Amino acid sequence: MHAAERPPTDAELTVLAERLAAALLAGSSRLASAESCTGGWIAKVATDLPGSSGWFEAGLVTYSNQAKMALLGVQAATLEQHGAVSEATVREMAAGALAATGVEVAVAVTGIAGPGGAVPGKPVGSVWIGWQWRDGEAVARRFLFRGDREAVRRLTVQAALTGLLESLTV
Repeated sequence: MHAAERPPTDAELTVLAERLAAALLAGSSRLASAESCTGGWIAKVATDLPGSSGWFEAGLVTYSNQAKMALLGVQAATLEQHGAVSEATVREMAAGALAATGVEVAVAVTGIAGPGGAVPGKPVGSVWIGWQWRDGEAVARRFLFRGDREAVRRLTVQAALTGLLESLTV
């Protein structure tokens, strides 16, 4: 999926987080994040809100492959065969966040924010986001965001929160 929209402002991310908080609280659900390219930005947006301890459990920043394996249980074979920026990896990251925290829902992100890091078939802006409910299968989507490093990261946070909201309100 290509995304050509402008990056969200801090205020817009806060509004998304407030909507997410209300939906999670209404369903008595807790969230955990497993983040690579966003470096904990999803957790930051969540915990910027007063009362976030009522719905946000943990954020695991797993930037290196070693951290993905050690903290989230991502398999070495997955990383070797598919790479860190892949559907298989983001699915294992989401499952690992659920297992590590015991929450009802997890979101995972992995991508290439730039300016370097591009590889054949995975240009800068390539991002995989995965969402998983404790009682369901992971859903993963590929995005291709345009812009500089900050733009890619902001758009990733926005897409991750939006995907959570959509799964809660459907």
